[in-house]
Amino acid sequence: MQALDESALTHVATYFRALSEPTRLRILNTLREGEKNVSQITEKTGCGQANVSKHLALLFEAGLVTRTSQGTAVFYGIADAATFELCDIVCGNVARIVERQFASANALKKQLGKIGKA
Repeated sequence: MQALDESALTHVATYFRALSEPTRLRILNTLREGEKNVSQITEKTGCGQANVSKHLALLFEAGLVTRTSQGTAVFYGIADAATFELCDIVCGNVARIVERQFASANALKKQLGKIGKA
């Protein structure tokens, strides 16, 4: 990471904090398909309307989603597709970590099995 001043670090921390909650990640994943209103997001995520609205407000404040009024409806979309690239990178890293942990656990289990048979 390049050297950042305090203001920039605060913005980066806000961005990552917005991504640190599972419901917000579900909402963002739902928006991969395109703009949606709160009702559509609620239906897709299975979360309550008030909860979805609260998380959308935080995502909007963090600059991760956009809001567009169409008549009486408000539609939310992704502000920057790079958010998905970042999430895909993190998901790939997490998958590799889990695979390594699983392999280590299996190796330990085999070792313990050999000790138990001795």
